[in-house]
Amino acid sequence: MIQRVYEQARKSELLTDVIVATDDDRIWNHVREFGGKAIMTSVDHLNGTSRCGEVISKESGYDVVINIQGDEPLVKPEQIDAVLSLFNRDEVEIGTVVKRLHDSADIENENRIKVVLDHAGNALYFSRSAIPFVQGKQISHWPETIPYFKHIGIYAWRAETLKKLLLLRPTELEKAESLEQLRWLYYGYKIATVETEIETPNIDTPQDLAAVIRALNENL
Repeated sequence: MIQRVYEQARKSELLTDVIVATDDDRIWNHVREFGGKAIMTSVDHLNGTSRCGEVISKESGYDVVINIQGDEPLVKPEQIDAVLSLFNRDEVEIGTVVKRLHDSADIENENRIKVVLDHAGNALYFSRSAIPFVQGKQISHWPETIPYFKHIGIYAWRAETLKKLLLLRPTELEKAESLEQLRWLYYGYKIATVETEIETPNIDTPQDLAAVIRALNENL
């Protein structure tokens, strides 16, 4: 799975380097065996953001850093390039991906992270709850009334911005929703978004793995 994610990332037209950041000798050795680049990082990281921060503290010269999860083997290089293209705008410090939601079951699902956008496509808020709320209508009709977006967890940051984010204190909002990006919004950082039509499920269970393998076999 790690190898496939790595190979998909290498197809990006905008990435200049791909590094697997890990704290596991098995992963480090596997990446080296297939000719990839890997860096051993601390076992104390709570998330990929801080792990990326350690990488740029060891590897200098990067302008923009993108965190591609190792459990998303269906990630597409087009998604990666779309996020990186956001940084053609000088004002963008953080970028991420969203996908339109059309099913009210997804809107109600707390494992589907919803995001509300402003007029320029910047994130106003992320939540596990069904946001925005549409008054006076059954939830089954909400997607017909207003656009709903799901957050796809691919983050990119300017390297200097990432260093600053890692110094921020955790917030009550972040803890309540268990969403680290709320810390950045709380302290006034803007998160630019780009919309995708591509579904990239990550793998958390054996059932997830079986579904991804089926999807890969169907596309062979």
